[in-house]
Amino acid sequence: TVIAKNYRSKSGVGAHERSHTEAFFRKVKFWDGVAPGTPGMDTTLGLGSGKMSSLGDADGSESKESAKRFGDAPPVFVMPDGYSYMHVKRNGLIFGCATEKNVSPVVVIELLSKIAKVFKDYCGTLSEESIRKNFILLYELLDELLDYGYPQVTQTENLKAFVYNEPIVVSPVADTGKMINPKTASASAVHKPVIGSVDADGKKTSLSTNQKNEIFVDILERLSVLFSNNGYVLNSTIDGCIQMKSYLAGNPQLRLALNEDLAIGRNTSTTYGSGVTVDDINFNDCVNLSEWEHGRTLSFYPPDGEFIVLNYRMTGEFKTPFRIFPSIEEVEPNKLEIAVHVRAEIPDNHFGANVSIEVPLPQTTTVASCNVVSTPGANGVNAEYISQEKKLLWTLKKFPGCTEQTMRAKVTLSGPCTSQIRREIGPINMNFEIPMYNVSSLQVRYLRIAENMPGYTPYRWVRYVTQSSSYVCRL
Repeated sequence: TVIAKNYRSKSGVGAHERSHTEAFFRKVKFWDGVAPGTPGMDTTLGLGSGKMSSLGDADGSESKESAKRFGDAPPVFVMPDGYSYMHVKRNGLIFGCATEKNVSPVVVIELLSKIAKVFKDYCGTLSEESIRKNFILLYELLDELLDYGYPQVTQTENLKAFVYNEPIVVSPVADTGKMINPKTASASAVHKPVIGSVDADGKKTSLSTNQKNEIFVDILERLSVLFSNNGYVLNSTIDGCIQMKSYLAGNPQLRLALNEDLAIGRNTSTTYGSGVTVDDINFNDCVNLSEWEHGRTLSFYPPDGEFIVLNYRMTGEFKTPFRIFPSIEEVEPNKLEIAVHVRAEIPDNHFGANVSIEVPLPQTTTVASCNVVSTPGANGVNAEYISQEKKLLWTLKKFPGCTEQTMRAKVTLSGPCTSQIRREIGPINMNFEIPMYNVSSLQVRYLRIAENMPGYTPYRWVRYVTQSSSYVCRL
């Protein structure tokens, strides 16, 4: 446990706070799939309602084995002590809450997400080290965020008036899991706290000292696509958002313009023609929509910290960045040959980063070998059979656009391949990230300061990122 706070408790149970939190942590990490409240589960004495904690994540063979059998713990579950436990995971940290009251889980999860965001805004980066070094500041924030278990002030800019401690800046952890072009990688400035801070040497830094006027804009899209076994798209959805973080002196009003041919709602007749069409869109409270209808322009005063300007969703047909074509051949009663062919349909000047493709195999698999037919340009290509999890794992650090990659595997089973065993193969799951590319074609036409301010030249950093949310192919 890194930090924990108890807002309401029964008398005489404070001594059990550590065991209470550890029981919750064990349950989340080693989820056993037992139904809530089932007798025989580990019991702990509960604390009073409204206990909140931030826990450091941990790895272990037992955890991986549990995840293999039962998956991750649900965000909300009940323990035999009668308390409801709710949690969210952010950057390898678990933000959790325990309550005995009948509260709305959605409200609590939204509150936990808001707490994680505020912590990130004030620490600059969200990691176990930054929380340990800034625990006094974070306890002060928790005192202002909630009063007797009830949310009070949750906006980053409104909390500034009540917070007196200064954050200790921690260098952000290098994200080795994402291979992004250095030109598109977020600058270190995006990890600065929203208030004056102290560096690791104890030297005080002010936001006004050597402060560049910068604003960071991310257009993020997460794809959910389901393919049939012959490569046709059965279902596809884009969940996107425009996210910003502002370090502009004086907090001037900004104007953000999107595609002029952007249409909202597939069943509404518009004058924008065959442009970008989104199913629905929602805006941050700070956005002024007076020029939205006729010019697709937003104006707003950016709040402190990281915030989402708008969310949008798009369903229906769109050009998927990767197409998956699988095939299975039974060469002998107990031997199979599996081939997975993936085609990148993104332009050749883009690439998929940190690509991984998983193919679950039957529990009766005894041995499997695989090889990859790779085209030039692909980097970090590897395919292996993970016997503990009974699956094939194919990874590519870089998958260039307009290329094709193929993996072939020979699988030996302990017995004949029946129809029941055949159904245990798949579905294929693919994960990837594509920097500086978006599928929906939603573009930022311009980002300007609304008023003409002589000598005021801010730096604008705009980045497009497409990620897989659920990219699945049936077998």
